Amino acid sequence: MSATLLPVDELETSPATPPEVEVRTRVLVVDDSRLQRKILCSSVKRWGFDVFEAGSAEEALLIAANQQPDLILSDWVMPGMNGLEFCNAFREQSGDNYGYFILLTSKSEKNEVAMGLEAGADDFVTKPVDANELRARITAGERILRMQRELVKKNGVITETLGELQRVYDSLDKDLLEAKKLQQSLIPERSKSFGTGDVSLMLRSSGHVGGDLVGFFPAGSGHLGLFSLDVSGHGISSALMTARLAGYLSATAPDQNVSLYRREGGDYEFLPPEQVIETLNDLVLDEMETEHYFTLLLADVNLETGHVCMAQAGHPHPVVQRKDGSIEQEGTGGFPVGLMSGISFTQFETQLHPGDRLVLLSDGVTECPGRQNDMLEEEGLATMMGKLENTSGPAFFETLLWMLGEFAGDQSFPDDVSGILFEYHGPGRAK
Repeated sequence: MSATLLPVDELETSPATPPEVEVRTRVLVVDDSRLQRKILCSSVKRWGFDVFEAGSAEEALLIAANQQPDLILSDWVMPGMNGLEFCNAFREQSGDNYGYFILLTSKSEKNEVAMGLEAGADDFVTKPVDANELRARITAGERILRMQRELVKKNGVITETLGELQRVYDSLDKDLLEAKKLQQSLIPERSKSFGTGDVSLMLRSSGHVGGDLVGFFPAGSGHLGLFSLDVSGHGISSALMTARLAGYLSATAPDQNVSLYRREGGDYEFLPPEQVIETLNDLVLDEMETEHYFTLLLADVNLETGHVCMAQAGHPHPVVQRKDGSIEQEGTGGFPVGLMSGISFTQFETQLHPGDRLVLLSDGVTECPGRQNDMLEEEGLATMMGKLENTSGPAFFETLLWMLGEFAGDQSFPDDVSGILFEYHGPGRAK
């Protein structure tokens, strides 16, 4: 192929188009833990940002003076100058060169959040850091930085821009409220009587939507299936996974329920719970492209005899409260679903007698933080249930939530809270 040559005069007069220079966001990671810095820097670099790191606030201020970072990820608790003091010093030093400041913290109290905002922080990410949440926060920070820089140049569009932001937030809030309604619709019946026993359900998300799910389904002649699961993380991605898992444990589509198989006569029968959880583990690893995993407790209840066969996958132990008020909390523990292939699970059994009841709860209850920076744990739960000995049905969970609020000092909880109450009356003693 011959080359086409331009005339000399055209070569001399044609202006060269300068290549576009890609300006990458500069991120400064500040943490006294070398391991934590390595993890954060690795993620941020993988997302395409220029990364600088510092092991102390004092070192970070020197780097910031030279590099002028666009975004700062700083630990709150550090030796020497802490995250709040660093934020104050950074704001004073940076002047008009605004940097978006994200504090990494395990603190969640409102007054502590207010302190961070007063110090000049823009956002917070709770430890342990979830990679998806951090990516979303950084993306939000980039958007705000771009808007802030445009506003510096065009002060006349401030009101319009803020109005647009408010509309976006309102739209997002509306979508989340609709998502909450859809998630709540996954358990349309919060209580139901089966003659020999009654079931009551509780589902309360820490945000608009969450990763907890509870439910029940007919499991063949005289049997009832109960499940309580907790997907890792919070928010929309966790809620989407619970919706998919609800299909695998469906009460309305038994042919899709992995816990059941149809016998030749057409009746359904409950598969061994340990086998069901192994099947779910394979489904999550083979068919779901997700970083989420979940804990699960699956129970097969014989409504006639009160015999219960269960399998546990990292979920809190089931609680049996006997008719005399005594509490039993035992289980096999197990490994969460969706973390590793080839995991086996072990089922165990318990016998309910008339007047006994079985309670399945997520770790949002046992790990509820108290006023004294402690957690409720199994002992605290046993104490609460002792006081609820004569409270049954939906009122049981209403009172339990109130007692949790008293323990925590706040009716809003940091984790999703869910549970199932099965009260066994026995044949001939149905309510």
